[in-house]
Amino acid sequence: MSSDILIVTNGTKESLPAIEQGAWLAVNLDLPITLLGITEKLNPAAIDDTHPLENVFERAVGVFNAQGAAYKLEVRNGSAEKIVPQEAKQNDSIVVLAPLGRPQLQRWMAGRSIRMFIETIEQPLLYVPTARVPVKKVLISVGGLGYDVNAEHIAMQIAMKSNAEIAFLHIVPPIDLNYPTTAAVSKNWQHLTETNTPVGRSLRQSLENARAAGVTASVKVRHGNVIEEITAESLEGKYDLLCMGSSYSVHSLRQMYSANVTAEIMERARCPVMTARFRSEQVF
Repeated sequence: MSSDILIVTNGTKESLPAIEQGAWLAVNLDLPITLLGITEKLNPAAIDDTHPLENVFERAVGVFNAQGAAYKLEVRNGSAEKIVPQEAKQNDSIVVLAPLGRPQLQRWMAGRSIRMFIETIEQPLLYVPTARVPVKKVLISVGGLGYDVNAEHIAMQIAMKSNAEIAFLHIVPPIDLNYPTTAAVSKNWQHLTETNTPVGRSLRQSLENARAAGVTASVKVRHGNVIEEITAESLEGKYDLLCMGSSYSVHSLRQMYSANVTAEIMERARCPVMTARFRSEQVF
């Protein structure tokens, strides 16, 4: 069970959406907040200048107090990519972060930091390019292989607490290999929940779980490129939160050759994206 919501900031304005979304999440899940401020560049010659975290911390405290959230403040010096995974693992936190406002040249040379965070953070991760509160519409990407069960469970908890509606989304990709099951899914994708395929059974079970919990739920099925179709549905449906499993739930060679769908989605997303690795023990 997660012990807190770990909100990350490096003092840049780009990181502010994580504070608003993280505060909302903490209140709805009844979890305390740890606001982790990371000083990535400390100039000893500027000792009399305002600390880069000062303004953001002041603003965050105002948000937390307005929401009635329990919180504590911590500061670390160093690289966010090294510090955050260690802090998250220590308390088994749900990590909330936004873009960190790195220079374009740094992003070009080292790549987007979100990819490294997905790889190194084992705990659930909420990426917030822009805040969406309150959350009233949740999209859950369901692959049908069970790797998304933990993300689905977190999404269900959020929906129950906030009275949000859920849509379970499955993407049927173009067939590469003509196996009987994949052929059946591709042929019947427009009424997939009526089939006896593994994906059809999984979608029916997800619907039953949601309705048993008193959550309004529906199923969306699209056909085409997985990344493009998830992005399109999230935009067209105007969802407040997208939840999906992580490729790092898969302990196989698949990681070596398949696209990191989660990272690609996060880089394109215009709403918060929650990802969680599969674990035999549920987060809540």
